[in-house]
Amino acid sequence: MDINAALVSRLVASQFPHWAHLPIEPVAYSGWDNRTFRLGEEMSVRLPSAEGYVPQVAKEQRWLPHLAPHLPLPIPAPLAQGVPSGVPSAEYPWPWSVYRWLAGEHSTSERIADLSQFATALAEFLVALQRIDPAGGPAAGAHSFYRGGSLTIYDAETRQALTALAGKLDTCAAAAVWEAALAAEWQGPPVWVHGDIAAGNLLVRDGRLCAVIDFGSSAVGDPACDMAIAWTFFSGAGREAFRSTLGVDDATWARGRGWALWKALILLAAHANTTPLEASKAQRTIDELLA
Repeated sequence: MDINAALVSRLVASQFPHWAHLPIEPVAYSGWDNRTFRLGEEMSVRLPSAEGYVPQVAKEQRWLPHLAPHLPLPIPAPLAQGVPSGVPSAEYPWPWSVYRWLAGEHSTSERIADLSQFATALAEFLVALQRIDPAGGPAAGAHSFYRGGSLTIYDAETRQALTALAGKLDTCAAAAVWEAALAAEWQGPPVWVHGDIAAGNLLVRDGRLCAVIDFGSSAVGDPACDMAIAWTFFSGAGREAFRSTLGVDDATWARGRGWALWKALILLAAHANTTPLEASKAQRTIDELLA
């Protein structure tokens, strides 16, 4: 679906006419699950890019206001939901959201003043998230793409990727990491998880972590999925600071490695011969996991 500024302008004008005069511009980094646009100076509009992401809208509308007061950093604040009457637009058939705008840039190593301090701040955020009462929260499932659930849901996909990548990396070592992750079964109580802790969802201002966005994959379950950034973004002292502040046990850390490995393997298998930049990112993660 072509989700562009003109479409968003018509949706806003028809459902929220008091905002119809505000300019609408696409953001530089819109993500995959949703398309995001800036609405005036103080708001953003976020629209699912496909039907599979639609359940995220109601989830964020319901739970983000509940989570926000307990967290040490700002998160998206829903202001309104599109298609409030339940009658889909002929142009855009799914619900969508208006949020308060969060200032900051997506995190890159060049924008971060101190990676260890950044890793510590992120871990403190996750610790606070996990301490929030999970009662009534959405259990891991299709809405979260099974973040917070068992790695076994992606076992077949991971093994297919290992087969496809034979000869391109040490698949025996990678398989050992995967087997260790599967064996480290989660035994703890369910906690809140973000589900997609990645550089693109962490905002930086003045060199420091200033906000965490995109809770579309959030759920209540196993926190191991939120460990994957230890290998996808951190290394060395940053990784050590992240783990030390989280205080996770060896089993959770092993499952976190499994989440990072699954994603890196399927991305490398998909992009090895088509998209060199994406392939190189996946290869870097696998190298970190196997080092």
